[in-house]
This record gives sequence, structure tokens and C-alpha cells, in this order.
Amino acid sequence: MSKLLIASVSACIAALAAGALAQSYPSKSVRIIVPYPPGGTSDILSRLLSPKLNEVFGQPVVVDNRAGANGNIGADLVAKSAPDGYTMLLADLGALTISPSIYKLPFDVIKDFAPVTMVAYSPHLLAVHPSVPVKTVKELIALAKAKPGLLNFAVSGIGGAPHLAGVAFAAQTGIKWTYIPYKGGADAIIGAASGQADAIFNGMLATYPHVKSGKLKLLAVSSAKRVATIPDVPTVAEAGLPGFETGSWQGTVAAAGTPKEIVGRLNTEIVRIFNTPEMKENLAKQGAEVYTMTPEQLGSWLKNEIDKWAKVVKAANLKLE
Repeated sequence: MSKLLIASVSACIAALAAGALAQSYPSKSVRIIVPYPPGGTSDILSRLLSPKLNEVFGQPVVVDNRAGANGNIGADLVAKSAPDGYTMLLADLGALTISPSIYKLPFDVIKDFAPVTMVAYSPHLLAVHPSVPVKTVKELIALAKAKPGLLNFAVSGIGGAPHLAGVAFAAQTGIKWTYIPYKGGADAIIGAASGQADAIFNGMLATYPHVKSGKLKLLAVSSAKRVATIPDVPTVAEAGLPGFETGSWQGTVAAAGTPKEIVGRLNTEIVRIFNTPEMKENLAKQGAEVYTMTPEQLGSWLKNEIDKWAKVVKAANLKLE
């Protein structure tokens, strides 16, 4: 048998094996690790996704909240899990790309994860407790300047995207406030809604229900343009901070070494689910935008974001205290 024929047969066998692997997956329950407490943006998205994946896979898809260290405990669990596609992370990937510049991590964001897909973007809302005597961003800035360091700013964790949004806001306006870290976005929102903190930046998906209930007073959105569902609310940029844009970039990764066929299957199904009219409409009503990628595109995005945030953290001289 010629070498060419042997190579051709081997390639066919490999392709058949890969196809069989993708078709047989999953043969048991799949776990979605959310590295924050229940109630935050990642948790909401995971609980929308899990029953849909369950229908497709014919296997239980369980949401497992593993909070701590600004999401790094849950991320480390996935990084060290078996690379078989049965454990994946759904998290704020913006926070994941900031962490290498803030923390001494037990994992490498690029080397220890297999990118699957981005799923959604949710702009941050800038909101205050109803007792704070301001109605606009300019009034908040004036109050903060009049009381330097006395306003408490709730953050989902030191080094997270909402924290960096607060740092960027303070740097651009010349104000100073005191950061109050919580175990996750949901806890930070409760902190601001209960009056433990005065102000907050957090993902709209998780924050807006508290605005509608009257527990938070909404001042602005951090997206580049106004959100269609709340057209009367100005952007932070419109309120006097040109170019200001932050938000919550939610996506999924698995452990490095997960077979490409399984990563491909996960990508195909998750992208399909989030791009259904039902899911798009559901998220749009809550101020989130479906935003999906190929694994390769997400891999490039992660590398670029790590480089970008490293420069921001260095410029702000931000250190973990």
C-alpha cells in the first residue's frame, strides 16, 4: 500500500472518529460553572441557556455557582477540569481578561482554556441609591467632588469590569470615591439598592429590574449609543465623558485540550440558541445584545483584551489591596 493511500485512509479514519465523537457527545450531564453568586448577569444567561441545551443534548445541563475571588475560583475549577466538554465556564470574560493584571492567578487565561463563544453584551448602568441627592451624571460628579472619598461605590469584585468602569469614570472626571467590593454582581447591586453603597456600575441585564422596582435611581448607560428599551436615558458619553464605553461581555470557555469536535458542537448549539428570535427578543427587553463568535474569534478577542486592560491597570496604578 502506498504512503499516499495510507495517509488518505488514516485521514478518513480520523474524520470518522471525530464525527463519531461529536455525535456521541454528551453521554452524561454537562455542568455550566458560573463563578459568581446567583442573580448576576452570568447566572441569568446560564439559566436561560441550560434548559435549551438540555433539549438538544437529551442530558441534564446543570448551573453550578462557584463564587469567589472576582470569578477566579470558578474559572480555576474549569481550567483544571477534565478536557472533555462536560464542564464549561460562563462568565464575564471582560473580568477574566482583567484578572491577569490584578491577581497572581493559578491558571493562564490563554493557555488553560479552550474558547467556545461569546454570547452577549450588556452595557453597564450607572445608578445610585434613591437617597443620593442627584438626578444626573453631572450632579453626581459635583457631589463626589464636594465630598472626596466619602461616596461609596459598589463593585462586584476588585479588578472586575464594573470596578474598572468606576476607575475609568473617576479618572476621567477627577473625582475620588471609596470602592466597596462584594462577592459578585448580584451582591453589589443589593449593596447599592439597600443603601450600603451610594453608586454602582453593573450590567444592565441584572441591574435594571432594581431600577424598575424603584430600589435604584438610574443616571446613565455606558454603551456607545442609547439603549432602545430606555431611550430617554442618556449615555455616560453624552453626559460629558466623550468616548466612555464599558459593559459586560459574557461568554463561554472550556478546559484547554477539549477536542475540537466537542468545542465545535458546543459552539454550534450555543450560537444557535442565542441567535433564535425568542432569545434575542428576551435579552433585548432586558437591555442585552446577543453577540456570538467562532472559537478562533474569541481566542483573538481574549488576547487583545488582556493586552488592553494591562495598559489601563498600569496607567491607573491599580493594585490589589
